[in-house]
Amino acid sequence: MGLDPAKYFIIIPNMFGNGLSSSPSNTPEPFDRARFPRVTVYDNVRAQHRLVTEKFGISKIKLVLGWSMGAGQTYQWAVSHPEMVENILPFCGAAKTSVHNVVFLEGVKFALMGDPLFNNGWYTTKLVQGPRAMGRVYAGWGLSQEFYRLELYKEMGFNSLEDFLVGYWEDLFLRRRDPNDLLSQLWTWQNGNIGLTPGFDGHFEKALAAIKARAIVMPAKSDLYFPPEDNEYEVRHMPNAEFRVLVSPYGHFAGGGIKAEDTAFIDRAVKELLK
Repeated sequence: MGLDPAKYFIIIPNMFGNGLSSSPSNTPEPFDRARFPRVTVYDNVRAQHRLVTEKFGISKIKLVLGWSMGAGQTYQWAVSHPEMVENILPFCGAAKTSVHNVVFLEGVKFALMGDPLFNNGWYTTKLVQGPRAMGRVYAGWGLSQEFYRLELYKEMGFNSLEDFLVGYWEDLFLRRRDPNDLLSQLWTWQNGNIGLTPGFDGHFEKALAAIKARAIVMPAKSDLYFPPEDNEYEVRHMPNAEFRVLVSPYGHFAGGGIKAEDTAFIDRAVKELLK
């Protein structure tokens, strides 16, 4: 295991809006629920930097890594604090949310907001219809065509496609996520762009070129959110980066720890960067 807690001091911060850190669902009035402020990836990393430096007194970071929105934060760390970050491993994510990704997330968002009890975020009872719809929409994007063709949901313990859609996807958003928290995270995701870091004036390629850290950028071949082509473009503008594709039928969730072989592939890159 590359991330050995007996050898390394490992920090795993929660993102704003995720229901554990400050979020619409746990913030006191009057900034709770629909009034929770918009938070960017840059805002998250700025707070994390304060935690790392002011709380722990750390001046150098051996490795920053993350999956999905964590990958976006990984890029942001390398751009915002190039003097601190020695290595980065963003996997199944991107330094800038693509237009196609924004469009996909609009569909997810409106499925959730279409719940008849949503009330512009001021719902007073548990939502059911919206989260169920969101789960159904998400199911077609989180995993690949090959995953469904091979019925790999059966390897995850589900007996049928319907069982998987209800037991995994509907459950994910119906029972374990607050709708306003989800919308907060979706906004953060949609507005991800390291080019918006202060000092770069929206110039995406200039921000990529400013990354000093050694990088292994790892997309999943079948990821429908973050296709390898987007990362390949990023790597061409980074001075010390390797493009390494994770071949898996698990789509975006190849980086989510479902399949041991996929996790081992990522772990090998972790070990390389920590040498």
